[in-house]
Amino acid sequence: MTTVWRNSGWVLLGSALILALSLGVRHGFGLFLPPMSAQFGWGREVFAFAIALQNLIWGLAQPFTGALADRFGAAKVVIVGGVLYAVGLLLMGLSDSPLSLSLSAGLLIGIGLSGTSFSVILGVVGRALPPQNRSMGMGIASAAGSFGQFAMLPGTLGLIGWLGWSAALLVLGLLVALIVPLVSMLKDRPLPTLGGEQTLKEALHEACSHSGFWLLAFGFFVCGFQVVFIGIDLPAYLVDQHLPATVGTTVLALIGLFNIFGTYTAGWLGGRMSKPRLLTGLYLARAVVIVLFLWAPITQFSAYVFGMVMGFLWLSTVPLTNGTVATMFGVRNLSMLGGIVFLFHQLGAFLGGWLGGVVYDQTGSYDLIWQVSIGLSLLAAALNVPGRERPVARLQAQEGMA
Repeated sequence: MTTVWRNSGWVLLGSALILALSLGVRHGFGLFLPPMSAQFGWGREVFAFAIALQNLIWGLAQPFTGALADRFGAAKVVIVGGVLYAVGLLLMGLSDSPLSLSLSAGLLIGIGLSGTSFSVILGVVGRALPPQNRSMGMGIASAAGSFGQFAMLPGTLGLIGWLGWSAALLVLGLLVALIVPLVSMLKDRPLPTLGGEQTLKEALHEACSHSGFWLLAFGFFVCGFQVVFIGIDLPAYLVDQHLPATVGTTVLALIGLFNIFGTYTAGWLGGRMSKPRLLTGLYLARAVVIVLFLWAPITQFSAYVFGMVMGFLWLSTVPLTNGTVATMFGVRNLSMLGGIVFLFHQLGAFLGGWLGGVVYDQTGSYDLIWQVSIGLSLLAAALNVPGRERPVARLQAQEGMA
């Protein structure tokens, strides 16, 4: 056990640092909305569209960057992704029109994120560790990404206050460029091709014809819907409940902090218990937490408790979902298959962010979207009940021949 972690330690550390940089910088993008909108006289929809585009591009590109990482090794993909991400930040700092903002913050950073975030990096971790340690390793790497999100929020705010929004983005671009030298720690190589090895088309057909794969994808859709709706609209909802604006910021910080412990714990439990059962429990717990939050009187205390508990459940789905994909289909095409599942997360993220605003504009309340979030949680929990963490017949046959 100790030898395994020692041999894979550098890979895990490099993966953790890359995720912390990639996801941490992205987490602070919302802080640039007020100063950029104020300077150029943009409505909020200009910035919101660029970030929505970023999420869509990230999700759409993820299966392709994942497939490239599986076939040619993650190093090349992460280098290209890191360069595009850094260039996107530099150009975002020079943006002066809605088009230039959408091309930089939306297109370039969206593609860059697809090469430097969960699907590609957790694929590296999955290939570096044996099955019994895989879930734990993914939990550690995911927790590092969560820590980056928590730590970079005040750091980004400080940079904007010190240097202004444009120079702050240039500094963040230089920081993200550090991903390129960190790639040397990954030591990821494509698995050797053996006789009778699956083609890309066969791998896609195998996964897409497996009901368990689509259950995981729908669960991730629900996860994306909820985290983006809450991340964007919870501060405004709390203000509507006559709480100070600072409460919403504090709640988001608490979500980021407790997310660290949640992803680590989920990875640890995933190595000891059935991952589909844990996912069922997670989605059910989210529904219960939201119901209790809405049912109880909304106070600063209840908001902080909601942030802590929801933070613990926030991205705990990531190591469990990717770990289940690895168990069911193996690690040769893990980044591509994980990328397809992540695409559904991003589709949910887009709808959660967009519908939150649409429902509020139409009804003057977030009640309907809260109810949809609860219903989706219950449905995702129910759909994961029949899920089985069992290798497909192809892998079982290979194990029988070994």
